[in-house]
Amino acid sequence: MKIIAGVDIGNSTTEVCIGSIDYFGELKFLSGASVPTTGTKGTIANIHSIKSALKQALSKAGLEEKDLTLVRLNEAAPVIGDTAMETLTETIITDSSMIGHNPSTPAGAGQAVGRLISMECMKQRETGEHYILTASRSHTYEEIAAAINAAPDGIQGVILQADEAVLVWNRLDHKIPIIDEVAQIEKLPDGELAAIEVALAGQSIRMLSNPYGIATLLKLNADQTRMVTPIAKSLIGKRSAVVIRTPNGNIRENVLPAGEIYLHGEKDTSINLDEGAGKIMAAVCDAGKIRDIRGQADTNVGNMFERIRRSMSELDGQQAEDIHITDILAVDTLAPVKISGALAGETCLEKAVGVAAMVRTQQLPMQKIAQRLHSELGTEVVVAGVEAVMASFGAMTTPGTQLPIAVLDMGGGSTDAAVITESGKVIMTHQAGAGELVSMLIQIELGLEDRHMAEQIKKYPLAKVESLFHMRMEDGRMNFVEESIEPKFYGRVVLLTEKGMVRMEKDIPMEKIVQVRREAKKKVFVTNALRAMKAVAPDHDMKKIANVVLVGGSAEDFEIPEILMEEFAGYRIVCGRGNIRSTEGPRNAVATGLVLSYLGE
Repeated sequence: MKIIAGVDIGNSTTEVCIGSIDYFGELKFLSGASVPTTGTKGTIANIHSIKSALKQALSKAGLEEKDLTLVRLNEAAPVIGDTAMETLTETIITDSSMIGHNPSTPAGAGQAVGRLISMECMKQRETGEHYILTASRSHTYEEIAAAINAAPDGIQGVILQADEAVLVWNRLDHKIPIIDEVAQIEKLPDGELAAIEVALAGQSIRMLSNPYGIATLLKLNADQTRMVTPIAKSLIGKRSAVVIRTPNGNIRENVLPAGEIYLHGEKDTSINLDEGAGKIMAAVCDAGKIRDIRGQADTNVGNMFERIRRSMSELDGQQAEDIHITDILAVDTLAPVKISGALAGETCLEKAVGVAAMVRTQQLPMQKIAQRLHSELGTEVVVAGVEAVMASFGAMTTPGTQLPIAVLDMGGGSTDAAVITESGKVIMTHQAGAGELVSMLIQIELGLEDRHMAEQIKKYPLAKVESLFHMRMEDGRMNFVEESIEPKFYGRVVLLTEKGMVRMEKDIPMEKIVQVRREAKKKVFVTNALRAMKAVAPDHDMKKIANVVLVGGSAEDFEIPEILMEEFAGYRIVCGRGNIRSTEGPRNAVATGLVLSYLGE
């Protein structure tokens, strides 16, 4: 009896299928396993996850490593996601400053304009002049309130370092807007003209998030108004803000060109990143089969492609110039750009293009993995098959399928598609961009510091906890619970995972998170699914495909299959999740196909 292991190395997970073949050539599937991939797909670092997955799968079947007859690896093509800014504009504010602020406890409402004056300089104020008072933690709220009440006509607004806005406001004879929680208050320059604004609870500022509003309050001319546009954009959605104008202050923009993409294929062509994702992908299609993709030197996209080549060179030891990029997926997005010179780390959303790039598969790196695995296991190891073809073989173990069959394999880094005709002819394509690019887009557009949180947002539905006994689901339904919800979740947006609720630490409206998540999935999976199916369809006509089986980790997603079903409905294509070997759902298709293909050989 032979024990065969199929090993699928993916960008996110490494999957194993164990099968036995008896003396009569009968194949029996024994077990499967899945573990997170260690290192970049297609590199020696994958050895750790391969051995771990093999150990798990063999243990389930009551076997040991010494029982293995053969290990069959997929041909793994690394896919790397990166972001190239389309209009990366760094706004530098020199000798000037601003505070975009969102404290939980400002007080009052409205706008105020005046010269900055600290508590220490209150005696130096001039009669008839309007001021914005600044006060550090060294002053008590009683002292601050008493000083303001003593100068009711002069003090128009207040900026506090401590969290005491409401305490001061409650003691004022004449109510004015107050901003608190300004940690770097010592950087505010006395004597300079400033404008502050506080919005009513549940609302956001209107004047300081509008360049013409800033111009009105600080009396700017047309040229100055144009230059403060990034400041206004960065303050959109804030409940309070401060903008300070200095006589010697100036604002300048440093622009790094987006750059040209050079496509070397059946037809050499180029496209500027400024054209946007739609035209970039049209150019990729026009280029035909691509040998390599390069970027213009000293530009955003050129630097991005160089980073990809450099990182792959460091991983597998090849020279950077010998590494080729054979496919890209470009999607439009918005990315936060930090404004240099701001006092509170303000950012402003700029248009960007997210790019996933596929590095050409080299047989040598996979042979290195096979050789290392052979030496460590003492078992024969071969590099056996291309992912798209193996996924198709595996998908055919789904009940109810038959030839001809179309398979869409959606993983972490790439989207593969294949059609197997009734005669057994296989047409396949291997394209950059899948689940990891979706996570990157979610992280960028929501301004998350943690990629893990972006991964969870991608995978799980949301709810808003509105009391200790009920929550509002993202689809609007109310869900009541018998046992009270923990108080730490009250009033917060949560992710509904298998292990319980996970609280969103960043204060982002649930509706915005849902919108960003769904749009990211559509940008990546709908775009890639359509171009993949067109590439493998007979005569490139999708209407000649009757049904599609969805496999891969992303096919397990709670909404991606439904999104694709809606899209394919226009082509009268029936699609649904596969159920590999009737037990694995849409996962393990490639690993299963690697075992099945051994019989064919």
